[in-house]
Amino acid sequence: MAPAPVESLNLEAGTTSPSKSRISKVSWWSTVSLAFQSIGVIYGDIGTSPLYVYSSTFLNGVKHTDDILGVLSLIIYTLLFLPMIKYVFIVLWANDNGDGGTFALYSLLCRHAKVSMIPNQQPEDMKLSNYSLQAPSTQLERASKIKEKLESSKVAQQILFLVTILGTSMVLGDGVLTPSISVLSAVAGIKSLDINAHVWIAVAILIVLFSAQRFGTDKVGFTFAPVLCIWFLFITGIGLYNLFKYDIGVVRALYPKYIVDYFRRNGKDGWISLGGVILCITGAEAMFADLGHFNVQAVQLSFSTVVFPAIILQYCGQAAYLTKNPGDVSAAFYASIPGPIYWPTFVVAVAAAIIASQAMISGAFAIISQSLSLGCFPRVKVIHTSTNYAGQVYIPEINFLLMVACVLLTIGFKTTEKIGNAYGIAVVLVMVITTCFLTLIMLVIWKTSIWKVVLFTVVFGLIELFYLSSVLYKFVEGGYLPLLFAAFLMTIMAIWHYVHKERYMYELENKISSDTVKTLAKNPNINRVPGIGFLYSELVQGIPPIFAHLINNIPSIHSVLVFISIKCVPVSRVEMDERFVFRQVEPRDNRMFRCVARYGYNDVNEDPADFERRLVEHLIDFIQQEQLILDGMPAEDGDGVRASTAEEEVQFVKNAMEKGVVYLLGETEVIAKDNSSFFKKIVINYVYDFLRKNFRKGDQAMAVPHGRLLRVGMTYEI
Repeated sequence: MAPAPVESLNLEAGTTSPSKSRISKVSWWSTVSLAFQSIGVIYGDIGTSPLYVYSSTFLNGVKHTDDILGVLSLIIYTLLFLPMIKYVFIVLWANDNGDGGTFALYSLLCRHAKVSMIPNQQPEDMKLSNYSLQAPSTQLERASKIKEKLESSKVAQQILFLVTILGTSMVLGDGVLTPSISVLSAVAGIKSLDINAHVWIAVAILIVLFSAQRFGTDKVGFTFAPVLCIWFLFITGIGLYNLFKYDIGVVRALYPKYIVDYFRRNGKDGWISLGGVILCITGAEAMFADLGHFNVQAVQLSFSTVVFPAIILQYCGQAAYLTKNPGDVSAAFYASIPGPIYWPTFVVAVAAAIIASQAMISGAFAIISQSLSLGCFPRVKVIHTSTNYAGQVYIPEINFLLMVACVLLTIGFKTTEKIGNAYGIAVVLVMVITTCFLTLIMLVIWKTSIWKVVLFTVVFGLIELFYLSSVLYKFVEGGYLPLLFAAFLMTIMAIWHYVHKERYMYELENKISSDTVKTLAKNPNINRVPGIGFLYSELVQGIPPIFAHLINNIPSIHSVLVFISIKCVPVSRVEMDERFVFRQVEPRDNRMFRCVARYGYNDVNEDPADFERRLVEHLIDFIQQEQLILDGMPAEDGDGVRASTAEEEVQFVKNAMEKGVVYLLGETEVIAKDNSSFFKKIVINYVYDFLRKNFRKGDQAMAVPHGRLLRVGMTYEI
């Protein structure tokens, strides 16, 4: 009995080559070079936090000298436990083929368990060299049970997705808060001017900063690293100077009893002050989010040997100064600078603040780019500014919106203390989300022993939840801002992804059967015109319904027709020789093919000419391999008669290529069914429709040549 035909690419989709992962061992010197570059890209935010931590913690002044030691002890152990132990030694290893961030953690889970909201997984995806999939061990039933529960629970999948976009929204919120608080705290060093003057100077710097984004950050590492190195040298020297001049005894804050005494003495006020202490680790998430530009060893080296010692000494130096001058706590950093180097330090501080802003802005661009790849954000223009790093991108629309938000925030809040209330919530929530994801990764992927998982979750979870309770207390004092911003972004992302998923399900349920294709092929009224047609669809499991719509309205198709599905797989990048998989659409003499072009969330879309050339090259390879498979013999045994069939097909494709390629792009309008709820109609017919019409269209996002574009309109009722 002949096997039933399979309406997918699961059987014939091309075999991938055993190419190597892009992660490879690098020399010690290369690691040192990357570590130097990482100083300029990653640590601007956490490196400039000494500008405002003490002033944000002691909002009502220093009531007791020992409170300074208590806060210093909190700062030291917060820096030790969260950035150093959690991120540097644990979280960095949860990277996705070298890339970090919330989407990297989500993609790891999607790859090892079927928790993606869109059911477009294929067995061929597991053959990708960057997939790195290992089936759960039979000895560890716990991992298998958790995986089964995740795969069978729609609620769990929805929660994972919502938590992912929440973390993403919070990082985007950092892209607004970091420039405002960093630049505002830096210009506060001009003591001769009042607050309003500081605000307008900060606004001017912010406008210049965002206006310069269009030039890209191709050489950001080597450009900024020297400035940050000078900054870390300055704060180290100033910290040591103050430590020895005022009170070296503050090092006794290493004794954690001072933390207990601080809370015992201050009670609720001490707990509230944690909202200022947590600002000492702002930017710690950047170590993981920006990992794709470097490697784990480089980040570990730079933080452990340069950043951590420098900021610890600076905090100790400020504490020593404050023990003798507690009245200067509102401007502790600038007040503690020795007179002769005050203005040089101010200049370097402003430069470091701008660099800190640059890092978070670039991170926001990269996250939006990843969101686009996973169908979680409306289409925007993505400009790749680096030939070396695919993750370095510039998005004009997002840049303008961030600039407006930063300027309004700076004018509205005016002081770093108020912005700090908002900043703390964004920082802690991202860390809590990372802890939750890493716990799942330990259980499902790493298969870590249960006591280690419990230890990790309890220790870091309790620390972060303790801080979270404090920053949420300041909700009405500015803490609402990142939550409001995140809610707005999450609403946009959730609506876009929901309709994106429903549209995919509609195509899946209404795909064209093989019998319908054969019927269409035998229709004598359908003309075949010279050339190659690329008909785009998101469907990977069959032929989309828009094809029948096209034939019914325009009864002509190209001599070679390729149904192309642009698919994002849960890996950071797909090797070029693994990009395309094909299947022949029967009957064979119709010369119709299905193709899935697979991209990772950090891959760059090729130029149309390069895309056409590579796709046709892989199509020719597929035709030749397919002919040999059908003939039932290896390449070296094929006879001339059978080989000529493949040669004729190849020549036919080449001739069609010379006639030109036409892009057939579906412009689907999505509307809610008549029997849908009122809320669903509002979401789909108005909110989604507004987003679709006011953001970029598919041909603009894919840079399709307008002279060779044919739009095919169709309405989907979901």
